[in-house]
Amino acid sequence: MNEYRECHILHADMDAFYASVAVADEPSLRGLPVIVGHTGGRGVVLSATYEARALGVRSAIPVAAAQRLAPTAIVVPPQHERYAEVSSHVMAIFRDFTALVEPLSLDEAFLDVSGAYRLFGSPVNIARAIRTRVESELGITCSVGISVSKLVAKLASDLCKPNGLLVVPADGVIDLMHPLPVRKLWGVGPTTADSLDKLGIRTIGELAHTPVATIQHILGDKHGAALIDLAWGRDDRAVVVDEPEKSIGSETTFDTDLSDPEDVQAHILRQSNLVARRLRTAQMSARTISIKVRFEDFTTLTRSRTLSEPTDVSHRIYEVAHALFEALRLQRVRIRLVGVRATGLVDGGRASGLFQDADDHWAAVERAADVAAERFGGAPVAPARLLRPESGGASGLPRDGRD
Repeated sequence: MNEYRECHILHADMDAFYASVAVADEPSLRGLPVIVGHTGGRGVVLSATYEARALGVRSAIPVAAAQRLAPTAIVVPPQHERYAEVSSHVMAIFRDFTALVEPLSLDEAFLDVSGAYRLFGSPVNIARAIRTRVESELGITCSVGISVSKLVAKLASDLCKPNGLLVVPADGVIDLMHPLPVRKLWGVGPTTADSLDKLGIRTIGELAHTPVATIQHILGDKHGAALIDLAWGRDDRAVVVDEPEKSIGSETTFDTDLSDPEDVQAHILRQSNLVARRLRTAQMSARTISIKVRFEDFTTLTRSRTLSEPTDVSHRIYEVAHALFEALRLQRVRIRLVGVRATGLVDGGRASGLFQDADDHWAAVERAADVAAERFGGAPVAPARLLRPESGGASGLPRDGRD
């Protein structure tokens, strides 16, 4: 294989990440159709092994529908703390090869390896070494695309899944891209794709050969010109190192719409604890706390409050989230979803200041709970209010947020 040294951008993407972690942690599941999600109600598939995908299971479909497609599939609940732990290990492996790492999510990242050739050899050798280490150290596999830009590297990793490696040199970019569906292009979502489809544009090549003025007329000057550039493989974006996490959140869609404010507040308390624990794990504090409430007709409200001092204390976060919900003055309305989110993140724990004395006790209790959870697994220490059975049931996981 040509070493393609000009292809200095890698896109590494874990294969079926949540499901692969579940299988790595429980080897008896290997080779079986496995679905990650919650059964019942509105639970959706968060991930599925390739054995389950071969039966028609896809992410984001209801778990009940997935079970009809794959009645022998094993459904396992998500373990977010575990995914965060594995993700940290994956990113550490990447940084052993280059400091230029741009995480996109828990399970994928861009790497610029242009400065790593002397130590580790060609981009192909680096990609092979990364894939070997991920599999040997974590028991999961990853696919790596290698090319001259972020756009093409990401397309390449998608095309070589699962457990593959694909190099696209500069003179192969157009041949690779132009036959692909236009939806594969960065910046083409369902609405844009529908607009292009009305013009008979279904492939990237068809888009590339359409006059830019035509595309700009449909999509606007800036968006239209940008898409034409991308359709010709023109992408000069650099790998952005250590982009700060913008938010940490948790939200729950209920199996049955809730109308009792006390039941909703119990979920807000649970989510406040999850958000605070994730802040402490990330060694970050938040300046702003927000809530999201979605009603049965899908109308959605958000409210936020900025604190005088950043915090990572569950009690403080819940205090704010509780007040925000109370201020809505909802009377027996039916609620479909509720969420809590922390934004305005800063490095380090909570600052000393006005609330220091009041928060010291809560911080000590919560950090002791963190230690217990790490030692015994799960969340062995929780507010007493959360020990009662849930009303309405939550479909699955409160979802992690990284916006």
